[in-house]
Amino acid sequence: MTETAVENEQAERVVEAPSSAVSDEQLVAMLVDRARNEGLQLTGEGGLLQQLTKRVLESALEGEITDHVGYEKHDPAGKNNGNSRNGTRAKTVLTDVGPVEVKVPRDTAGSFEPQIVKKRQRRLTGVDEMVLSLSAKGLTHGENSAHLAEVYGAEVSKQTISTITDKVMDGMAEWQNRPLDRVYPVLFVDAINVKIRDGQVANCPVYVVMAVTVDGTRDILGIWAGDGGEGAKYWLHVFTELKNRGLDDALMLVCDGLKGLPEAVETVWPRTIVQTCVVHLLRNSFRYAARQDWDKVAKALKPVYTAPSEDAATERFLELQEAWGQKYPAIIKLWSDAWAEFVPFLSFDVEIRKVICSTNAIESVNARIRKAVRARGHFPNEAAALKCVYMALMSLDPTGKGRKRWTMRWKAPLNAFQIAFEGRLTPSNN
Repeated sequence: MTETAVENEQAERVVEAPSSAVSDEQLVAMLVDRARNEGLQLTGEGGLLQQLTKRVLESALEGEITDHVGYEKHDPAGKNNGNSRNGTRAKTVLTDVGPVEVKVPRDTAGSFEPQIVKKRQRRLTGVDEMVLSLSAKGLTHGENSAHLAEVYGAEVSKQTISTITDKVMDGMAEWQNRPLDRVYPVLFVDAINVKIRDGQVANCPVYVVMAVTVDGTRDILGIWAGDGGEGAKYWLHVFTELKNRGLDDALMLVCDGLKGLPEAVETVWPRTIVQTCVVHLLRNSFRYAARQDWDKVAKALKPVYTAPSEDAATERFLELQEAWGQKYPAIIKLWSDAWAEFVPFLSFDVEIRKVICSTNAIESVNARIRKAVRARGHFPNEAAALKCVYMALMSLDPTGKGRKRWTMRWKAPLNAFQIAFEGRLTPSNN
């Protein structure tokens, strides 16, 4: 037997000693001293952390059984009192430091219900959060299981991991129906395509609605799955749901030319200005142009979307049509079709233009979602896809630093909104 193994075996004998023989303070002091002087293993199987966890859990369980039966261990007062101790049973629980085997006391009446390690409980606090964190990063159930086995030496089945992540759905339903603020300066609507295996693998859009609050913070209002053929009826359902949750007014809504969306906005929030994403218009324009003409087309388009007014933009667009209309009629049609939703931002100053001319404000959110979705490949159904997207959203900005940077960037635009929409941008009631 190696020297380290002997040390660990000695330490385990100390841990397994009766509570009355060695106090918790003495145990900690002995193990820490041994770890410092003789190199006792800190982590891993049989390590210091596992042994301390074992001792703490068993001490707590011993206290619980004492309270339940009404007498201390080996106390003569326990004889013939109607219920007595009945030995222990070994049970392995998964903890943050790996699997730990504890001895759970029993009573003769079978009425003892331990709370620190409940009956049939196999995981202690922290493990579920670990599984959810890994799932939010896009790991499959199998990859989750392999990671826990490799790092913590814990055998957690794919079914168990599925059970843990399924608990997310209750929180998701509550989050999707929570009350909203009365007014938001800007709403951003964008889509993430996920692959769903329904007979055959096909793309399915998941729509994300993100808002900027009157305080300049970011708020994801909800996620909805579509089939790619959404129209006014679909968007009317989504926006009515948001209104029923308390959203009475939105100053502007930025989107990427989603069919039927402007009509639905007009019905639910008549005063809301719908602004198409200029960046998406530019990207779509280049799809119709040959690669060698991209720079020339970009140079011709810039005077249109940087024009000081709608009239000036119209003049520049006519010049664009004259120069490129014959070679690239699809580009001209693209801008003509989107013109009504393109021009609103031209009426505002540069601070508002910078934030409403594109859906870039939501792109960092979409990037996190795409990372998680791509890692999964495809999903068996719509519910699994929404669960993955929701977990990715809940893991955004864990340190809060991104929230601070976001808020600072929105100070100037919010001041401009306050002036441009005087009387509508008031503090929320929630």
